[in-house]
Amino acid sequence: MQTEAEKYLEQQLRQREIAHNKRALQLRENGIDFFSNDYLGIAKNNLGTAEIIYASGSTGSRLLSGNSKKAIELEKYLAAFHQAPAALLFNSGYDANLGLLSSLGSRHTVFLYDELSHASIIDGIRLSFCKQSFRFKHNNCPDLREKLQKFSTEDVQIIVVVESVYSMEGDMAPLKEIVKLCEEFNVSLIVDEAHATGVFGENGEGLVQKLQLQQKIFARIHTFGKAIACHGAVVVGSNLLKEYLINFARSFIYTTALPDQALQVIENNYAIMQHHPELREKLHHSIQYFNQAKKTLCDAYWEESYSPIQSLLLSNNDLVKLVADTCKNAGINVSAIKSPTVAKGSERIRICLHSFNTDEEIDLLIKEIERCLKK
Repeated sequence: MQTEAEKYLEQQLRQREIAHNKRALQLRENGIDFFSNDYLGIAKNNLGTAEIIYASGSTGSRLLSGNSKKAIELEKYLAAFHQAPAALLFNSGYDANLGLLSSLGSRHTVFLYDELSHASIIDGIRLSFCKQSFRFKHNNCPDLREKLQKFSTEDVQIIVVVESVYSMEGDMAPLKEIVKLCEEFNVSLIVDEAHATGVFGENGEGLVQKLQLQQKIFARIHTFGKAIACHGAVVVGSNLLKEYLINFARSFIYTTALPDQALQVIENNYAIMQHHPELREKLHHSIQYFNQAKKTLCDAYWEESYSPIQSLLLSNNDLVKLVADTCKNAGINVSAIKSPTVAKGSERIRICLHSFNTDEEIDLLIKEIERCLKK
């Protein structure tokens, strides 16, 4: 006999099936990669492979038995690389956003965040004790200004949260304009650099440092699971912020620390990113080539993007699946992004470009999409 809890689970899954948006795990298949976040090809080409000479377990949280000289040294290195006074490691980008945002929000805090923010940002805000939180229109500075004006008259601390490169659209935040607004209203700005780390900047430092804005940002989150091709994340900011997070960020305090083995991989892959600019050059060539090639299709289908993330808007789960399956049959792997991952009506094919993608592969991808859309 089913319990009420089991009935609820079954009902929810059935609703997903009816809506054709039920998720399922699948093994990664062979084919041309236009769907992974391995922008520089460090994982694909095993560039970060190193002899394992460190312990595979950390034995505890950083505040108990899990701290190490390796962790301390890596945080100093990352702080220097990202031109910040201090850095604090987290086990993932999701953990970093959860710990940072949930600990910062108090009953005197108002969060203003971009409406297309990643789920980890939204969840971090929800877990906080913030007084209120509001979305502003995507990359819309006038709307952000309006909300800043509204809440600046109240006795609250305001924190603005954006991503430098958005994970589904691939477009970039107008960081210079947002920084000016935050300075004007004397509020703190947090920037998630997940999809900019390794991609932008002379050595892959991210979009904030490329624009020389690092001294004006309260906190930045750099995740390692995309271009850095390994696990973990780091929050960079002031020494005061680091000390605060060590004391109040629950996703840091109550979890087993990354082992030295993982920390060595992070260090190795940062070195690869820094000392192999040709990987970034090849990536940006692919981005430029793709932006030219996609003009052969209807412009209305595409989000404007100068990052590795390109979105083909189809606004229909069934059509998204059809295009993804057509590409798959041609030996091309793309991501079918359906609602509710994105809002209903903005379903899409998400294409990720890499340093290892050839012009011929891009031509083949465009050809298969065009063939499918003409049916």
